Amino acid sequence: MESKREKFVRLAEARTNKIIKMIELLGNLSDTRTYEYTEEDINHIYSSIFNELSISKDRFELHLRKNASVFKL
Repeated sequence: MESKREKFVRLAEARTNKIIKMIELLGNLSDTRTYEYTEEDINHIYSSIFNELSISKDRFELHLRKNASVFKL
């Protein structure tokens, strides 16, 4: 039986590697011999990516904070 930690590590590694590969593929679009784009296009793409990264990170941090702050009288 796979523990919660083992499952997290397995999925986190696989998903992170997929994201890294997709970022590399996105970078391939920078070849101006093949593609045409504007600075506005690039800013829009990376703004969207950074926004989603921030949302995802906030979700992790929220769960950590919930566990850290227990009120007692």
